[in-house]
Amino acid sequence: MTYRAPVKDMLFDIRHLAGIDEIAKLPGFEEAGFDTAQAVLEECARFNEEVVAPLNVPGDRNPSSWNNGEVSTTPGFKEAYRQYIEGGWQGLQHPGPFGGQGLPKTIGAACGEMLNSANLSFALCPLLTDGAIEALLTAGSDELKATYLEKLVSGEWTGTMNLTEPQAGSDLALVRTRAEPQPDGSYKIFGTKIFITYGEHDMAGNIVHLVLARVTGAPEGVKGISLFVVPKFLVGKDGSLGARNDVHCVSIEHKLGIKASPTAVLQYGDRGGAVGYLVGQENRGLEYMFIMMNAARYAVGVQGIAIAERAYQKAVTYAKERVQSRPVDGSMNSSAPIIHHPDVKRMLMTMRAFTEGCRAMATVAAAAYDASHHHPDAQVRKQNQAFYEFMVPLVKGYSTEMSLEVTSLGVQVHGGMGFIEETGAAQYYRDAKILTIYEGTTAIQANDLVGRKTARDGGQTARAVAAQIEKTEGELARRDTVAARAVLRRLSAARKAFLDVVDFIASQTKASPNAAFAGSVPYLMLAGNLVAGWQLARSLLAAEDLAAKGEDTAFMQAKITTARFYADHILARAPGIRDSIVEGAESVTSLAIEAF
Repeated sequence: MTYRAPVKDMLFDIRHLAGIDEIAKLPGFEEAGFDTAQAVLEECARFNEEVVAPLNVPGDRNPSSWNNGEVSTTPGFKEAYRQYIEGGWQGLQHPGPFGGQGLPKTIGAACGEMLNSANLSFALCPLLTDGAIEALLTAGSDELKATYLEKLVSGEWTGTMNLTEPQAGSDLALVRTRAEPQPDGSYKIFGTKIFITYGEHDMAGNIVHLVLARVTGAPEGVKGISLFVVPKFLVGKDGSLGARNDVHCVSIEHKLGIKASPTAVLQYGDRGGAVGYLVGQENRGLEYMFIMMNAARYAVGVQGIAIAERAYQKAVTYAKERVQSRPVDGSMNSSAPIIHHPDVKRMLMTMRAFTEGCRAMATVAAAAYDASHHHPDAQVRKQNQAFYEFMVPLVKGYSTEMSLEVTSLGVQVHGGMGFIEETGAAQYYRDAKILTIYEGTTAIQANDLVGRKTARDGGQTARAVAAQIEKTEGELARRDTVAARAVLRRLSAARKAFLDVVDFIASQTKASPNAAFAGSVPYLMLAGNLVAGWQLARSLLAAEDLAAKGEDTAFMQAKITTARFYADHILARAPGIRDSIVEGAESVTSLAIEAF
């Protein structure tokens, strides 16, 4: 089945939820209004549908391979990547001075979703490059920026993120890779890094590794970690490529999914030390790496939405074609396509509502990011920054957990054929699993939401979000439609459940940390569910207004129906989750460890 980018739904969110025409009033974004968004998305859709999507199944069946330190990507990847960089897609939302197009994240995120829907394994390479660009823009010296940024922004070179070591997964205090200062201001890097996405490949002329390491004599723990640029090939003063650096790929992993994306084990310093260059100041590496991490966490949330969309499209196509059993209502006197059966419709609606809800949430978060960086009013920037930071663990955590439910339902819609690899439904399920793990597991996102985003300010930002939701409830209350009333009832109950949990988390994080953190992932899921439901409530209001004007009534009616389904079937889960968090902590922690 071919992929069809959901451009109409994306543009609806960009216009009516994110307010692209308001974003176009911000300094630097004057040319980035709705017409630009439409033109860019339509061209992006064409490229991904025609060039990238056809490589998805071949990548799963003929993945990247390692031979004597060299990695060969799936046939066709190299050529598709060349077209990707020729189209200027890598630089879409990066600054003009380094060759980018400087478009808002609100547009860039939609393009990112299309690339990941088309081919998750392929899209991982540009995703990591984006993170490296963000880190260098924020903390790199003028010299590092001049040497690396233009080539990274163009996509001619790619970037990686090197955190994990065999003994140091999420606990980066245990990082042992070391950096020895040299007389010329560079450093020699020694150590092993694992799980490095696109750490070695054949699609670009150079690979720019951003590596966490300890300078000799640095403090123990996370306070002693620095960040270094370590290129695969050394770069001359004139920008030309020189000798191969002392960093080598010793193997790549065999994985459950995303098989075409090479996950490398990199060895630094086996031949005298890899040459590295300090980013920013010594011992501030974790702070800089979190710039990459936050960019990547949002992007991984978008990957969840992307894979869910692809699984939904495949399931709908199958459900319309697969004939099996008569409809229970007697509307047909012979076997019918399974889409006529109520439970298949329920599964498809669940897939659709989850995907559209998370897309709406991610789009609104992207708009907040744009305002936080470009709005002329410092107070408005600050408010948007707080909102965006609160949203990142929700976009990452909720959207990726959602993708597991959606891709699993995709297999279920196919029935026994879904369990057979030839149909392709299983690939989305396998590919999706990594999304809840990398760039911080769901529990790590939830710890961030509890500690940094809720307890630190006593729940102030969380309550501000709830206050915005209450305003939307007021708008729903002024409508007399059946759908608006149904959504209002569920949204109000979910918001109240959320506020109860915020009070519980804010009061218990220090008083009884085990109780607070026992409910951390359920809290993230409740918050993500609420915010996605809120955005679909806003989409219902917009769609009702547009339908009343006679604008694309079939599409608008589908938006209204999907919003109501989300409220009735997904948002309705919120009060029960509230009960498990506020009243269920003791049963999580009371069983003796010996009893497990």
